Order: sequence, then C-alpha cells, then structure tokens
Amino acid sequence: MSSTPSSPPVLAHVTPAPTAEAMFPTSGPAVWQGAWTTPVMRPSAAPWFETWAEQGFTDQSLRQVVRVHSGGTQVRIRLSNAYGPTPLHLTGATIGRTATSAAVHPDTMRTLRFAGSTSTTVPAKGRIVSDPVTLPTEPLERLTVSLYFKEATGPATYHQLSMTTTYRAAGDHHRDPSATAYTDMVQPAYGSWYYLEGVETSGKHRLPRAVVTFGDSLTDGFGATIDGDDRYPDILAQRLLAAGRPRPVLNAGIGSNKLLSDSALGGDAGIARFTRDVLDQPNVGAVIVLMGVNDIQQTEAPAPGPGHEATPVTAQQLIDGHRTLIRAAHAGGVRAIGATLIPYRGAAGWSAAGEVIRAQVNQWMRTSGEYDTVVDFACALDPDGTGSIRKDLHTGDNIHPNPAGYQAMADAIDLAALGR
Repeated sequence: MSSTPSSPPVLAHVTPAPTAEAMFPTSGPAVWQGAWTTPVMRPSAAPWFETWAEQGFTDQSLRQVVRVHSGGTQVRIRLSNAYGPTPLHLTGATIGRTATSAAVHPDTMRTLRFAGSTSTTVPAKGRIVSDPVTLPTEPLERLTVSLYFKEATGPATYHQLSMTTTYRAAGDHHRDPSATAYTDMVQPAYGSWYYLEGVETSGKHRLPRAVVTFGDSLTDGFGATIDGDDRYPDILAQRLLAAGRPRPVLNAGIGSNKLLSDSALGGDAGIARFTRDVLDQPNVGAVIVLMGVNDIQQTEAPAPGPGHEATPVTAQQLIDGHRTLIRAAHAGGVRAIGATLIPYRGAAGWSAAGEVIRAQVNQWMRTSGEYDTVVDFACALDPDGTGSIRKDLHTGDNIHPNPAGYQAMADAIDLAALGR
C-alpha cells in the first residue's frame, strides 16, 4: 500500500493513544523504564529475505534475544497484535538471561504471567503487558524471551529487520533452558522479531529519560553485525554508560520506512507511527529523527517490487513532515533532535534531482533552528563533503553504513545535547 503525500502533512488523522504507563498500570511503588523496544509492522511478503510472518506459528516455541539498555530488579514485556485481525492466543512465556545462541542460564529463567495466568489472549489489533517478575538486570545485558503458541496464530505482527537471530522449535519448549530443540532460525539472513514490542525494567530509582531513535534502515541497523549489537543506537547507549550518564536508547527504526507515506515493505509512514513508537514509550526525554532518504530516492526510477512504489516528494513536503514531528514531540514534552540526511551518491536510488532535495532539507535543518538541536550524520559519514559516504564507512551499496559507519554516527552525537 502506498499513498502520495499532500502538503503539508498532518498528524491529526492519527488517533492519539494513551501513554504506555497509563495503558499498562502496575500496583505498588515500582517505576517502569523502557529498556528495549522495536516498532511492529504488518506481515507481508518480504523481497529481501524469508521470514515467518506470513505463515505464523502453530504448536511452536519462539525464542528471541534482545539487549536491554537499562537495568533493575524487575522486568516485564509488552506484546503486540497490532496487525492481527483476530485475537492471539499465547500458551506460555518465559524470560531469562541469555547464555549462548538459544540457550538460557537455567537459574535465571522466569515464568511470565498475565493477570496471574501463564496463558493469555492479546486482542485483535491490541497490546498486552506481562506481570512483573523479579530478575535483576544490568544495562547492556542480553535477555531471552520465549513464547509458545499451541494454537495457530495466523499471520504475525512482527519487526522485519532485527539483525539478531531468532530461534524456533517444534512443540512446547518455552521452559527449556537448553538450545537443543531450537534448530530452526531466521539465518543466515538478517533476522526478525515477532509479537515482542518492548521490555521494561524497574528498580529503586528512575533513570534519566529515554532517548528514542526514530528512522529507517539507517537507524534499524541494516549493515550492522548480526547478533553484534553495533547499530548506532547501541553504540550511543554504550557511550552514555561509559560516560557515567546511563539512559535507555530505544530503537524505533524500520527498514525501508518513509516519513510521508505507507509502504508494503517499510511499514506505516513516520508521521503516522510517531505517537505509538516514540511518545507512547515510558519516560521519554528526547527523540533523534533521521528520516527522508527513502522518500527522496524513490522519486525517480523506483526499484520494482513491494515497498518500492514511486512516491514523488518535494523538499517542502519533507520539511513540513519534519515540522509535524517536531510539534508532536514538543506537545509531549520531548526534546526533538534532527539528523541530517546522509549522502547516497552511487546507490541504486540516487538521482541528481533527489540530491537537490536532500541538500535543501539539510540546509533547512541546519539553519532554521526549528529542531532543538541537530546531529550532522551527513558530515560524519562524508567528512570531506564529496556527496558520497566514505568508502570505509559503508557496506558497499553506498547508502547503508557498516559497523565503522555506525560508530561514526554515534560518535557525532553530543551527549549533552540529548538533554536530561
């Protein structure tokens, strides 16, 4: 599905959602902090690599590994059935510290309950949060979430590009600490996450407010190391921790995502999903917005296939789209940080006309003062101003950073500019 944006784009058509803490209250004095998140998508045929989204799961266990950016004494998870037309029946779930591959340290495995029950039903197009379990965690620690679906799920709400291995086993193995049964995996491609939307931690004190990184594949981490946690948001979290300023960095990137229009491959438009994927996160203080390259590079000669529909845009439409996000962030008390659009000369979607649009958007971003501050990712990846990403900083496709490129992006961020 694709739509051509009007000018100016507005966020008014999006039904405001309650905050995560209002939606998922918990008793007692616990204060919840977002530790990890991923934006969910509707299942679709993926031209990049095979996923399990369209077929879903029947009498299968699913094991997913995430790295949390905040620690605490308790943990809980959020599950999403946002794109499910029917209720999702979950038979059982566990969480524990990751050992190696699909194995879990046995003494840390905890049974997850939902309103006191080991099974639950997630409403069609709905979300649900687990009850808290006691599980001490540290920042940058990996946790493994196991889900067992006895009944057929139908097509699965998911996140397509995880750059992390997800494992599957036949039958009920969600309580098994060993990896023996988990012989099926989304590898050697790029991995996906299914139904798991968030992990939250709680401790004695609330951390400084979270930073949400909002964008497309450059934020999602295409080109990073599989299971290496070296996307730019990961490295930013590491920098904050090393500097003695720990705070969660929540990755809200979707590969192929566009700011102004929906895409079969890239999910809902940025202006449509901003409330859910940024403002609904618990205790958010700042958002870094890196969006617009996909809108531009598909203006001329789009590649064939789903998710690559032609959507002509102008610089003014993109600027108005960014203004929409700035207004929404400020209305929610969130600091809005703009990120300049990176160069991509040499990539398949580059055009001279698109380069003019990119330059105009970046000029507005750098000089208008409308964002609270600006991170110059374009300069970080192209320090000599050639119009192309430096050869040692991309994967070979002239648009996606490699781990060194993601390091350069994270290093370009002034930690003090993130606010508190």
